[in-house]
Amino acid sequence: MAGHSKWANIKRQKARVDAVKGKTFAKISRQIIVAARNGVPDPAGNFQLRTAIEKAKAAGIPNDNIERAIQKGAGKLGVEGAALEAIRYEGYGPGGVAILIEALTDNRNRTAADLRAAFTKRGGNLGETGCVGWMFDQKGVVTLKAPPPTSKKDIPVLDEDRLLEVSLEGGAESYELLEVDEDTPGAEVFTDPANLERLTQVLKDNGFLVTQAELRWIPNNSVEVTEADQAIALLRLMDMLEDLDDVQSVTANFEMADDLMSMSLV
Repeated sequence: MAGHSKWANIKRQKARVDAVKGKTFAKISRQIIVAARNGVPDPAGNFQLRTAIEKAKAAGIPNDNIERAIQKGAGKLGVEGAALEAIRYEGYGPGGVAILIEALTDNRNRTAADLRAAFTKRGGNLGETGCVGWMFDQKGVVTLKAPPPTSKKDIPVLDEDRLLEVSLEGGAESYELLEVDEDTPGAEVFTDPANLERLTQVLKDNGFLVTQAELRWIPNNSVEVTEADQAIALLRLMDMLEDLDDVQSVTANFEMADDLMSMSLV
């Protein structure tokens, strides 16, 4: 099982930036609203809602806010949840990099206009539906980390042989080792979207510490960015897109060296 998360290094770097943005709460709350609207408003019977709540708690969203979002999605606190719809947008960044955007919006005209303005300002182009979507595959991704050591003198260790065995048992397609936190090894385990809930449960039942389960778009080909000017322009475009209120996720098919990434995020 070989890992193939081309965008993982970008996602991990940007996650640290996104964590301090004030819009994080609003975006996750929208996910909860839509999940509660699309299924039963009970996390025990709604995997999408359960994972959205776990993400909210990991981001530090207060329980009262979470409960209020669930109630909105269930239609008990006005009609806000009913107005939201999920839309996928596609476009090109500097150098022809393919970009896939997922949004939750109550006004698709406003969202499209905001996205088009961002692309234009940062040297890209908002395209038609399907222009780059064929370059990505949607996968279920389970992120996990090694359990804490029994002694403070020890370091966390992830048993890769055991991970491989359990991942296969849970129907995983591949995995990629990574560093979840500083000095804490972990992994991302990939599966078919329809199998995400089962894989998550199998990993938990076998003692793995699951930190996140989500659907993610994975590029099946990539563009290597080697020029500093292009790297800066591309990262600025990604940041501008993610700053938009309606945008939930931004994925692109580029690879970039760590030194360029660090320089671009300064």
